[in-house]
Amino acid sequence: MSKDFDVIVIGAGMVGSALACLLAQQPGELSLAVIDARESTPFDDSTDYRPRVSAISRASTRVLEACGVWPQIAASRASPYRSMYVWDGAYPADQAGAIRFESAEIGEPELGHIVENELIEHCLRERLRVTPGVQVFCPGEASGLVFSERGALVDLTGGATLRARLVVGADGSASPSRTMAGIEATGHEYGQSAVVCHVRTEKPHGETARQRFLPDGPLALLPLADGRSSIVWSTTPEQAAELIAMDDAAFLAQLSRAADKVLGEVTETSRRFAFPLRIQNASHYVRERYALVGDAAHTVHPLAGQGVNLGFLDAAALAEVILDALADDRDPGERRVLRRYERWRKGENLLAASSIDAIGQLFLRQEPAARAVRRAGMALVNRAPLVKNEIVRRAMGITGDLPRFARPPLGNSAPAES
Repeated sequence: MSKDFDVIVIGAGMVGSALACLLAQQPGELSLAVIDARESTPFDDSTDYRPRVSAISRASTRVLEACGVWPQIAASRASPYRSMYVWDGAYPADQAGAIRFESAEIGEPELGHIVENELIEHCLRERLRVTPGVQVFCPGEASGLVFSERGALVDLTGGATLRARLVVGADGSASPSRTMAGIEATGHEYGQSAVVCHVRTEKPHGETARQRFLPDGPLALLPLADGRSSIVWSTTPEQAAELIAMDDAAFLAQLSRAADKVLGEVTETSRRFAFPLRIQNASHYVRERYALVGDAAHTVHPLAGQGVNLGFLDAAALAEVILDALADDRDPGERRVLRRYERWRKGENLLAASSIDAIGQLFLRQEPAARAVRRAGMALVNRAPLVKNEIVRRAMGITGDLPRFARPPLGNSAPAES
């Protein structure tokens, strides 16, 4: 069996599904195939929260609105956060060495939303399932990838062959399709693992996201809609293993101390999970007939909560490039067309990754001079509203070079193709 499509997306996670939704929402005869090895699982919001959550920026909210799924997500259990408090673990939370960001200071209703990854993916997949012009191969797995000047062939493990003018790799940081496309990725392990769970605390979170930089890595407390906080605790693999293995009482006591009791005692925890952290970047984002988005192109440390937000901007930018090419009667799989996307997003992603990496490395240093520099720098930013507000606007995605699907009304236009 063989079938022809305009675009094949390999990977139906949040970013891959968002790209397919953006392309499918536009008028025209665009035919899409989406391939993923994982079965789509129903999402029941009467059950407990899933362990993995993301801090969704305003730009990502706009992308999800363009996909047609944000109202459903917001109506389920998306939790807005209106403040963010970041402090250096070398000092108590109420002393110098801290920065507070407030949505009210920039005239916005919130800084973003905390949403379960599975909720976002479920809503996107359901949208794809009922969208004309989209065929989902799930479970499905690409076993071969062949490129030519006129198109690409994707072999599936079941024996089918799919043809397309463009194949997009959205299949995660390990990305088998990236390997089949001959694109290398370089990176390194951080020597850290992130422990995630949901906890209840003595004091309410007050719709504030909090992050404390500890000697072994940052601890984030993210507000959930049910009053609990989601924990992302980056630390050494050894301590992560200890935190997973210890009983709940010992974990709650250790977490309360690590959080400086900023929300009082931590009184209840869900099951804990851990995953290793690494930074990685693909050497190229595109080649003839192929493009990378999301974790397949880049991974970053979760300390700034930017991983999936960068991926959604990839999806929005690539969708814009594809649709513009089709509107101009150009082949969206040609490398010279795809290079516009690479120029647009690779620099932005590398800058974000290097900035996040530098911040993390600075806070890992515990010598007195490093502490003094951090304290002075954070105090300076906190006393400079213009600088502080520009930082938060960039993080929210309400300024900068944004794709039209992520752009506020009257935003800047996309970079011109050259």
